[in-house]
Amino acid sequence: MLQVLPQHRKSFFLFGPRATGKTLWVKQAFPRGLYLDLLQADLHRELLARPEQLEQLIPPRFNNWVIIDEVQRVPALLSQIHRLIENRRLRFVLTGSSARSLRKRGANLLAGRALTRMMYPLTAYELGKDFDIKKSIAYGHLPALTHEPDPHAYLQSYVGTYMQQEVLQEGVTRQLDAFTRFLQVASFCQGQVVNLTEIARECSMHRKTVANYFCVLEDLLVGYRLPPFTRRAKRQVVMHAKFYFFDVGIYRALRPKGVLDSPPEQEGAALETLVWQELRAVNDTLELGYSLHYWRTRTGQEVDFVLYGPRGLLAIEVKRHNQVHSADLRGLRAFVNAYPEATPILLYGGQRRRYQGGVAILPIQQTLLQLPQLLQDPASVTT
Repeated sequence: MLQVLPQHRKSFFLFGPRATGKTLWVKQAFPRGLYLDLLQADLHRELLARPEQLEQLIPPRFNNWVIIDEVQRVPALLSQIHRLIENRRLRFVLTGSSARSLRKRGANLLAGRALTRMMYPLTAYELGKDFDIKKSIAYGHLPALTHEPDPHAYLQSYVGTYMQQEVLQEGVTRQLDAFTRFLQVASFCQGQVVNLTEIARECSMHRKTVANYFCVLEDLLVGYRLPPFTRRAKRQVVMHAKFYFFDVGIYRALRPKGVLDSPPEQEGAALETLVWQELRAVNDTLELGYSLHYWRTRTGQEVDFVLYGPRGLLAIEVKRHNQVHSADLRGLRAFVNAYPEATPILLYGGQRRRYQGGVAILPIQQTLLQLPQLLQDPASVTT
């Protein structure tokens, strides 16, 4: 989440998955704005039939923000919004849980006349004293969970209702059962390199269909691919992306559980997901300029996350255990060998900050609470 009020007077898109708090935020941030909700059936029908009627809904001398919630439901509105920005100098906040419809219609997101902002689940920094890492890796950080009496049921409902509604509204597929089966298989790919052929075989689908479904998850803002770090590569590295669902709670809700499933395997993937979503939210919201990657050599040496940008090069490995062994540091040491400029960090389940062979070994709960400061000033880990 961490979304800040733009200190400018320029229109902007605010994208984010369902239930991340976009509507609540815009209503609080722009209390005097004109709010139009395209989830209202009558308004949706009216503007879908005649997008030009948008201007009639805005008072002639109105000079505050115009908020259009779920703008992707009527992509044709963008041409009208473009005209109103140019002719009447109106300012718009355009929220959406998908950019798929907008891109599908050839919309150019107002050709630079509007900025793009993202809304994320809550971060550890925002939760503050309420941040409990055990609860976080079990249920994730969707805002509703802060007061939800049955978080498990809420997440199951989210997966079964919100995500399916989005798929149906976007016209992605008429075979909802096939897409649901794909989601379950995709949950086993969390934090893993995507093998489309293997997933297609598991789902009994064509490889092209599976590839399209992964694109759908990205378009609906519920899944993301993490690319490999390949700059100035001195070793042979894996070139395929890893995959993550946007929130650890959604991953846990999708992941089938049974007697043959390994709890440590799920816990490890959940913890890695939590770190990934925290890195992504803090970096993007504070506009720190890092690009996010992972690194893996053909020989199996790996670093979970690599952040590259004007503030530095960070290599971050995640371990859930409260003890660190020399084998846990091999990937980081190999990375530093290839990139001496890097700041290597190992996040672990212990309580004390330590340093070993040039690697900063940091308690994961404390570090996530202080992540904005760490990413703004990476040198602080050694001081």
